[in-house]
Amino acid sequence: MLLAACALSACVTETAGGLPNVKPDLHEAARINTQLGTGYTHEALNASDLGTRRKLLEVALDKLQKAISQDDDYAPAHAALAYVYALRGDNDNADAEYRRALRLAPDDPDTRNNYGVFLCGQGKTAEAERNFMRAAKNPDYTTPAAAWTNAGVCARKAGDLARAESDFRQALEADPGFADALAEMAAISFQQHNYLATRAFLERYQRVAKPSAGLLALGARAERALGNESAARQYEIKLVRNFPDSPEAAQILQTATP
Repeated sequence: MLLAACALSACVTETAGGLPNVKPDLHEAARINTQLGTGYTHEALNASDLGTRRKLLEVALDKLQKAISQDDDYAPAHAALAYVYALRGDNDNADAEYRRALRLAPDDPDTRNNYGVFLCGQGKTAEAERNFMRAAKNPDYTTPAAAWTNAGVCARKAGDLARAESDFRQALEADPGFADALAEMAAISFQQHNYLATRAFLERYQRVAKPSAGLLALGARAERALGNESAARQYEIKLVRNFPDSPEAAQILQTATP
């Protein structure tokens, strides 16, 4: 009974005078509650309806707040709580928790990357860029291509296409098969009227991931611009077959209607 209770509540047992003295291991309890909170957050993101998502985020919030009450110096708990606050639209608390997490673990690349995404969403492009760069250039970061790509997306949203392209190319240098960077480069190439490059990036993308309706529509436009009507039609057929309810498919069907 005692062993089972300790397994659930993260305890350590000492003996004094032959009697068990059970003390909670609060750091381990915080770690467990952070894992639980993170798991509920992932479930919320995959929830099919808004009501379920809200309930799961409430549970995640409760677990993560409990983790912090158990160990306020546990950086992963603050980082995970910041992410949940951001999903709930509580930007002030999200920012405070990200800053607390980074004071505790300033070199954590995942937190730097996530905080960069948050800052970009708040229109703080320069501060977001600094966080993305600290993540991307951290030698211990296993997915620097993600930070480079996020930096590029943020630069593109700010209207700096040259910087965006440079960041996306850095992402592909770090990981030549990083799908998000390939998709972004295909879109930029099309915007620059470089349709051969658009074709090349889309071909590379389709070797590593399934294209969205938007990318299939982009491929059709690029092939049509290159004068390859047959390839354009193949893209459109695939789009209508795989995404029949998408706006892109509706536009194709409307155009095809006599």
